[in-house]
Amino acid sequence: MKNFRHFLVEKPVFFAIAIAGLIGAFLLISIFMRSSGFNPVFCNLAGAGTGTQPATIADYSTMTTSQLYAILHYATSRMVPQQSLAEIKVSFEILRSSAPCNFLVFGLGHDSIMWDSFNPGGTTLFLEEDPKWVQTVLKDAPNLHAHAVAYRTKLSEADQLLKTYRSDPSCAAKNSFLRGNTRCKLALTGLPDEVYDKEWDLIMIDAPKGYFPEAPGRMGAIYSAAVMARNRKKSGVTHVFLHDVDRRVEKFYAEEFLCRRHMVKGVGRLWHFEIPPAANVTEGGNSDSGFC
Repeated sequence: MKNFRHFLVEKPVFFAIAIAGLIGAFLLISIFMRSSGFNPVFCNLAGAGTGTQPATIADYSTMTTSQLYAILHYATSRMVPQQSLAEIKVSFEILRSSAPCNFLVFGLGHDSIMWDSFNPGGTTLFLEEDPKWVQTVLKDAPNLHAHAVAYRTKLSEADQLLKTYRSDPSCAAKNSFLRGNTRCKLALTGLPDEVYDKEWDLIMIDAPKGYFPEAPGRMGAIYSAAVMARNRKKSGVTHVFLHDVDRRVEKFYAEEFLCRRHMVKGVGRLWHFEIPPAANVTEGGNSDSGFC
């Protein structure tokens, strides 16, 4: 009986903490959505009790399932996104003006639910190197669209691949392609058909692993993102976001394939590129083998 009374005393405290967490997560997501125009719920709740019609459950219908799930997830989890708030805002500002869009993400992690919620009505596809991790994440977030993919490179090969790709016609910028291009080791050839069939408006590169010699490294992801962007047929640019540019390979490959002249912003360890279709770019004195 003593333990029961002790539970009754602590129970209100527990619920207070839980409610505070939910409110905090709601406000965090609302800050993003309010700045982007996705703010009807926030405004309706703010107007409740001030002479306007009180907020009801129907007000939540303006938010998508993925957005509501994101609020619940981050309010009840200790896991936080890998990127900093300043880095996240760079991609979010583009997503808010582009959604619904086609958003390709290399990597599956604690921020995936957030990225999915930022693209309501669009296609957000995650590519992950570890099949077991895909199963783990999808077990808790079955609504995410994710595939396990294999890479043909090792980080230890990065320097040699960068030196030799220009002399390999299968890797050349002119007439570059990915599907079936097994001769170019930088080309990602084992991706789901959906990746090749769609044109991606935004590409986020935050994987695969690239911090030990036997890891796949991000060479193939960076090269392939450049090829996708160059081969775009739709109007407009392809936004490419590369994380961990403080690392040598990410930086060198970004400068070689994504091009400094296409970089529009850098915040923390994130670089943002706006890459136009190759048909809209005057290459100047560069050879057909080079990307920049």
